[in-house]
Amino acid sequence: MRDRAKNQKPVQRGRYLSVEAIQAVQALKRGWRMGNRESLEMAMAARVRRLVKRDMMAVLGELQSQGEALLALQVFEEVRKEHWYKPRLSVYVNMIIVLASNGLYKEVDQICSYLKKEHWEADIEGFNSLLKTLLEFDFTQTAMDCFRLMKLWESEPDDLTYRILIQGLESKGEMDLAVAVREEAEEHFGRSLDFLDEKEETASANECRPL
Repeated sequence: MRDRAKNQKPVQRGRYLSVEAIQAVQALKRGWRMGNRESLEMAMAARVRRLVKRDMMAVLGELQSQGEALLALQVFEEVRKEHWYKPRLSVYVNMIIVLASNGLYKEVDQICSYLKKEHWEADIEGFNSLLKTLLEFDFTQTAMDCFRLMKLWESEPDDLTYRILIQGLESKGEMDLAVAVREEAEEHFGRSLDFLDEKEETASANECRPL
């Protein structure tokens, strides 16, 4: 399994982090270091729940980028309670990455259970990123579940969707599943999927080409 854990970084004020967002991140980390639920809840109430949408999302993004997986999860839970909340696949993908990178697989399952209950608008690029991430972290069954649900979420699988799935399944040794997906893709497109093999051969040829 690929190690995608990120190095710990200090909070830095940038174009996307306001003073309020920085203070919220610092307060959460102090509360976490104190090791008791009450301190963390006080930080959440005093610093996070009062934030406007932009700042709360910035806090979530900063915690994700620092690899603060459990803190990010708690802020994500708060985000989902807000009246302005609208699900975004990029946020879910980043949550899966930070949790899985820290070995928090039960929490990934929790996040994925939320994901499956959301109402999604069409977003092929987002779903392709989701499938790729789930396969990279060995959540094969969850990837297949999301693939099956894509049509219900108004996102019709495209060439890249099938390529991600087939190559991901083959890399995990799930050959029977890969064959089934390939057959489904050929039926869906009404043609052979030789284009997948052609793209792979072209990519390999380009890699071998002398500079």
